[in-house]
Amino acid sequence: MHEAKRLAVTTLGCKVNQYDTDSVVTQFLDAGYRVVDFQDVADVYLINTCTVTNLGDRKSRQMIRRAHKRNPNAKVVVMGCLAQTAPEDVAALEGVTLVVGTDGRSRILEQVEALGQGEQRSLVDDIFQVSEFEDLPSLDFSGRTRATLKIQDGCDQFCTYCRVPFARGPSRSRAPESVLEQAEQIISLGYKEIVLTGIHLGLYGADLVPPLTLAAIAGKIADIQGLLRLRISSVDPHEVTEELIELAAGHPAVCRHLHIPLQSGSDAVLKRMKRSYTSRQFLDVVDTLRAKVPGIAITTDIMVGFPGETEADFLETLEVARQAEFSKIHVFQYSKRAGTAAARFPGQIPSREKEDRSKRLIHAGEAMSERFHYSFIGQNVDVLVEQLQEGHAVGHTDNYVKVVFPVQDDRDLVGEIVPVQVLEADSAGVTGRLLGKKG
Repeated sequence: MHEAKRLAVTTLGCKVNQYDTDSVVTQFLDAGYRVVDFQDVADVYLINTCTVTNLGDRKSRQMIRRAHKRNPNAKVVVMGCLAQTAPEDVAALEGVTLVVGTDGRSRILEQVEALGQGEQRSLVDDIFQVSEFEDLPSLDFSGRTRATLKIQDGCDQFCTYCRVPFARGPSRSRAPESVLEQAEQIISLGYKEIVLTGIHLGLYGADLVPPLTLAAIAGKIADIQGLLRLRISSVDPHEVTEELIELAAGHPAVCRHLHIPLQSGSDAVLKRMKRSYTSRQFLDVVDTLRAKVPGIAITTDIMVGFPGETEADFLETLEVARQAEFSKIHVFQYSKRAGTAAARFPGQIPSREKEDRSKRLIHAGEAMSERFHYSFIGQNVDVLVEQLQEGHAVGHTDNYVKVVFPVQDDRDLVGEIVPVQVLEADSAGVTGRLLGKKG
């Protein structure tokens, strides 16, 4: 009996990348491979790369070198955004066997099996010629309490700081029949929560015939029997439609949580970024959501140090953030990316100033998180338990509050939704006590 070949995997970047990795890993599992830790000696190393920031590029290259050093005879497969935007540079790295971009991932296994020792191949094509969503095989979600469901790829926006459209190509949507089929599969495996994701999720359905909206497909998924939670991930402010707000307000399965990137609170900076909204329009969306969806959590991305950002611009961002009262802020320092318009803009901000603004915004964001979490003290909340740690259960509410509570017996609550009374809070989340099993 032959020993199973070993596959080691690492993923950099976003939830979409993780979904893509899982899809490819499923192909290898079906072919009899065994997944091992990335630090172990493997026959095949799969590295899904990120190119959103310079740090993402560096980490991607570091993981490629680490794989080759661990086993010089292994086949090293490099896929994802860096592979798409710089295939020649990736192929030039020692040990790289197969370069795959952000399409053609369904062919990775057959290519790995066909390539001989020392051979190299690239599957990277012009991503702007890709017009259809790559419907990858079904996934093995084992070991997770929530399942990610990718329904869209690509981006047509071309923000001046962003390389993603060059890495992912035009927006393309997954066929609704395929979306619903995989959602039903996920639910049949016992998952209580599905997270809808995409590169530019709000564009879902615009390219379909007939067109469909994100709210429409989300509503169809939410209606599937057995699903308790549907979480909609990142949506731009101008894509938070009345239809989407009504769904969040009225459907019991739709989580009271939206991630809406602000990026800047300065209209001058937003215009230079090529973002298609003003700070006032952003706040109007937030106000409408809070009025119609009580208890909603609104998280965001904010970039500091964009070229030409003045101290006054930054203070405007701080003020808009305070008015929005986000439950969490993901703070990013502007990273100059080759090929983007902003890389050529005058007024590049020194690293020290970017670091100072980042710290100030992080501090403000932590205070907002703490206030949001304190508002739940004394309330009973439903928690999806994700893991058990040293006598405590850890999970999240539908509005994405992290909850920790002690477990007194040996019951395995992972994957269950249970009621918890909130007793204490800080910027990281809340702690409480279990009231009894819900379901």
